[in-house]
Amino acid sequence: MYDFAVFWDWMAFGVRWLHVITAIAWIGSSFYFIALDLGLNRDINGPADGEEWQVHGGGFYHIQKYLVAPDKMPEHLTWFKWESYATWLSGAALLMIVYWLGGELYLIDAQKADLALWQGIFISAASLTVGWLVYDNLCKSGLGERPTLLMLLLFALLVAMGWGYNQIFTGRAMMLHLGAFTATIMTANVFFIIMPNQRIVVDDLKNGRTPDPKYGKIAKLRSTHNNYLTLPVVFLMLSNHYPLAFATEYNWIIAALVFLMGVTIRHYFNTRHARSGNPTWTWLVTALLFIAIMWLSTAPMYEPLEEAEATPLTPFEQRFAAADGFDEAHDVVLGRCSMCHAREPVWEGILWAPKGVLLETKADIARNAQQIYLQAGVTHAMPPANVTYMEEEDREAIVRWVRNAGL
Repeated sequence: MYDFAVFWDWMAFGVRWLHVITAIAWIGSSFYFIALDLGLNRDINGPADGEEWQVHGGGFYHIQKYLVAPDKMPEHLTWFKWESYATWLSGAALLMIVYWLGGELYLIDAQKADLALWQGIFISAASLTVGWLVYDNLCKSGLGERPTLLMLLLFALLVAMGWGYNQIFTGRAMMLHLGAFTATIMTANVFFIIMPNQRIVVDDLKNGRTPDPKYGKIAKLRSTHNNYLTLPVVFLMLSNHYPLAFATEYNWIIAALVFLMGVTIRHYFNTRHARSGNPTWTWLVTALLFIAIMWLSTAPMYEPLEEAEATPLTPFEQRFAAADGFDEAHDVVLGRCSMCHAREPVWEGILWAPKGVLLETKADIARNAQQIYLQAGVTHAMPPANVTYMEEEDREAIVRWVRNAGL
């Protein structure tokens, strides 16, 4: 039975790696085409809307863009879609592995909402669908002709979702779900809007009809939204490594400011790629936003000692607290890990518990049994560089305890 924890951790690692690979492919192609479109030389004769000469890898590339479509359908046409779909599918699988099947530890914060795990999972899944429907209807309304106002409403929607998630989920889950919420909008834009519109244009060309420019205009609006949402999604997906981002009182405000930083950063690059200026003011605004985030992150961490002690253990966690060898493992963890993984760490240079993991009380240790087993029992990942000189017999005691619990 104990090997299942190792298998599960490797599976999560494999899915996470797949998610990163596909995300790199999607973001890379998206950023490339945005830069290409903005940098086209449009001072040319002929039916093309613009052209660009590029050099890379020892070769020269001549690229032309047609505003709606060429006069006839080319024999070979490359579609860019699998990157988006694979990124979302792998991300959804990772969400299920970590936050649904691992929901006892990572999804619901019992101090915020008294919900059963299945209720949290339902809210997790339903919110992604409802969010897309709200956003899509906003875009299809008359606001589609007022892109600036639409962007402001989209920002308000994202802030509201961040606040709402934070009323139910752990800080870590809030950040991740807000990223998943945004990524769902982006992928749905590709699947439900951009690709169908492109297929209509291709079908018109094949049948000798002149494509309607409105389909390109609609797709352009959604593509612009994706362009400005990409960098905040990357931040939110990485945030689980930094408790100063997810485990602070104002984490949902931090997330809101990150979306504004995404706008300023992309505005700088978009302007530069379009050769229409050098908006260095965006550097200052981005720096000020980041300073504001740093300041907000110094608010008190969640779960002070007395609250953590009052939170009852789940039946799954009680297995570890009652297992043979728990007292011995408890003493090992207190002696080798708790100086950093504490509500008030005493290790020099550590201001908050790494990744928000607390290992001071028996309840703390029972809650984090699986990670203790993987990080300090099966592997030597913790303590880092073995700075507290954990002996092999200490690690063996941890392994015996967790295996006795039937993991």
